[in-house]
Amino acid sequence: MFTYMFLPIVTPALGAVVGPVIGIPLALVALVFDVKGIRTFWWVDHPQRWLMTLVYVIVMGWIVYLLGRDIAQVFA
Repeated sequence: MFTYMFLPIVTPALGAVVGPVIGIPLALVALVFDVKGIRTFWWVDHPQRWLMTLVYVIVMGWIVYLLGRDIAQVFA
């Protein structure tokens, strides 16, 4: 539960609060765990792997947006 809910969703939001120096590494870690989660659902041939892939892709899009915003703050 920790790797599926906390890291991919909560850590990027936490990074947005504490600043880009923390947000960038947290977003990268969250993206790694998102990819790992997708791979796990497909590897075990889970019956709802398509739905979970969609959820992960939406979360990853949000994380990429936050990551871009953090990078822009660092270079602005």
